[in-house]
Amino acid sequence: MTYRWLFGDQLGPHFLDDTEAPVLMIESTSVLRRRTFHRQKAHLVLSAMRHRAAELGSGCRYVRTETYRDGLAEVSGRLEVIQPTSWAAVRFVDRLASKREIVRHPARGFSASRAEFDAWAQSRGRRRLLLEDFYRDNRRRLGLLMDGAEPVGGRWNFDAQNREPPPKRRSSLGVPEPAWPTEDAIDAGVRADLDRLAVEGVEFLGEDGPRLFAATRSEALAALDDFIQHRLPEFGRYEDAMMGADRWMAHLLLSAPLNLGLLDPVEVASAVEQAYFEGRAPLAAVEGFLRQVIGWRDYIWHLYWYLGEDYRRHNALNQARSIDGWFAALDPEGTEAACVRSTLASVRQSGWAHHIPRLMVLGGYALQHRWSPQQVTDWFHRSFVDGYDWVMVPNVVGMSQHADGGILATKPYLSGGAYMNRMSDYCGGCRYDPKKRVGEDACPFTGGYWRFLHRHRERFEANPRMRPAIRGLDRLADLDQVLADEP
Repeated sequence: MTYRWLFGDQLGPHFLDDTEAPVLMIESTSVLRRRTFHRQKAHLVLSAMRHRAAELGSGCRYVRTETYRDGLAEVSGRLEVIQPTSWAAVRFVDRLASKREIVRHPARGFSASRAEFDAWAQSRGRRRLLLEDFYRDNRRRLGLLMDGAEPVGGRWNFDAQNREPPPKRRSSLGVPEPAWPTEDAIDAGVRADLDRLAVEGVEFLGEDGPRLFAATRSEALAALDDFIQHRLPEFGRYEDAMMGADRWMAHLLLSAPLNLGLLDPVEVASAVEQAYFEGRAPLAAVEGFLRQVIGWRDYIWHLYWYLGEDYRRHNALNQARSIDGWFAALDPEGTEAACVRSTLASVRQSGWAHHIPRLMVLGGYALQHRWSPQQVTDWFHRSFVDGYDWVMVPNVVGMSQHADGGILATKPYLSGGAYMNRMSDYCGGCRYDPKKRVGEDACPFTGGYWRFLHRHRERFEANPRMRPAIRGLDRLADLDQVLADEP
């Protein structure tokens, strides 16, 4: 017999084709024993897998066991495998293929194939793998938001209109709260099993449910409709803003079901594009959305493979300190900085924060404190409901920690307190002053920003995008005191 073996992030109908082969799914508890994952991430993945098995009914062989090897030993015959989403899983399949017959299929769940990306990356005259170039070519190929050969509206990128700070004197955007899924008996079973594992000594991060993210395709489609109807019009304007009391703002909240394979990014992008043509969302919001879903998300996926398995080991800035224990444990009481407290609390409570708090608050704090990029990558992977190896390695090693020395981004994404004060409402109630570099009430991001620049001055002073900031060091009369405050 032939089985179509699906991993826990290959759960949508586009992973089945027209095959008549029964599906094999393996739930392995050893994964949870080896690494400390967020409790809600473990719940979401197990819930999604069990819901999918229930939908497939007799067409699915669902094996619950300690290891994948134990589960595979219960099944004889040939296996069909769609390319897994991590280097480790690919190596596992490679080893397995030396012992039994395996038919391999290309990856699914992305808008461009690996062959299409490789052809783009290796095309004549291409000097750098720029996101903007890939995004434009992908839109042309898919025909999304196009007017013939030109982009709708005459521009490819409306990012300049998608950088507004949060509205003043308001604690939220005022858009409706997302429509959350309703837990069922399968969720109750997952929670009971995780409780049992915790009693047995398996450790988890963060707090337990209720489950906030879609675990079935029907829930994911409902969440997409809810986003388009209620939050898409405000998504673009405040895409980069942060609000302490409004963690969801106007964001999509579909990264988790997309990364579980419950939705295909092209269908998601097409639904949002249709909202623009029907006059239900402004062009800047829709274009900004497409740039995230068929631009950045695909770009990160393909760089994960294109740059090779050793990319994760880059540490160009020689950052080697261990993550502080309170941060690693998602304990917001470990700091008095309001931005870090608020973001860590969000991750602790829900396993989620939107992309700017991840990059500028959590990533920036790690970068300023010289934490190991490999530890930071692992922490993001385990702490977020949408975190997978392919997601976090390029995002953290390249984008967030600049550990690749500029392969992915031309400059570090680092800010001082001025950025936090402009793009968030955190600073108003914080004990630290974003304008101060030294003293008991000095903002750790402000002083940390200048210490980082001083530490890496030689590396960045020739970088055109960094040169103005580097020259600013020479204008700091209190630089010696700033450097003396190194934590």
